[in-house]
Formats: sequence, C-alpha cells, structure tokens
Amino acid sequence: MKYILENPVVGHIAEQKYKTTIQWRNGEFITDEPEKLGGKDLGPDPYTLLISSLVSCTLATLRMYIDKKGLDIQEISVSSNMYLKIEKGQVVTYFDREIAFEQDMDEETRGRLQQIAEECPISKILKGNAIVNTVVSTNT
Repeated sequence: MKYILENPVVGHIAEQKYKTTIQWRNGEFITDEPEKLGGKDLGPDPYTLLISSLVSCTLATLRMYIDKKGLDIQEISVSSNMYLKIEKGQVVTYFDREIAFEQDMDEETRGRLQQIAEECPISKILKGNAIVNTVVSTNT
C-alpha cells in the first residue's frame, strides 16, 4: 500500500474540551468546536476542515489546468458549504460549491473548467467509495 502523505497527520486532545492539536509535515494547527457546541472556537471544526479541503483542492486543480493551458485567468474564488438531508431513511451529504472567475469567458471554457473542478482529487473522494480502517491501541 502506498500512502498519499509521506508521514501521517497526527492529532492530540487533552483536557481542554474539544481543542485538538493537529501535526502535519510542516507544523501544527489547532482545531476546536464552536462555542454553541461546548468548544471555544479556537480553530476550524471538522466540517470546516472538510469543506476547506474541497475548496483548496478545487482552486489548486483549476490553477494547474489554467497554467498548463496558458489561459489568461488571474483570480479564482471558490465558496462551499454542506448540508445533510434524509432520503429513503438514510442521511445523504450534499456539498454546494460555487466557482467565480474575475473575468468573462466563453461557454466552452467555462464548461471545461467546471469539468476540471469535478475532477479534483477531493471531489472524487467525496463522490466515491471511501473506507475508513480503524485500529485501537494502548500505550502500555
């Protein structure tokens, strides 16, 4: 098996309610829950991180394509949110994503850029089948 990340992302939580420290290859950041859920809102919550992954992947994927094709597009903005809906007795997660370009473009280019956005790796993960394998251990 070949992991995408050279080193795993590692998180730690202690006694401060819901505040976690996440370590990644170049440093660390804090996540937390909003105050209305009992946290102190010291960092992004898990939903915000998930949506941020979609936004940042979309932007990077579009930038790579635009640069490769030599298109004259300077700025791109992506906004996204998610909601849950019960359908046929199951919870279904919907992600809404809006991509805005700072200049006009023809329909063909806009359509192609929408296709490219749909191909970003995080979009594919969210649309596909993901399996989470969990192992529990103790440090004794």
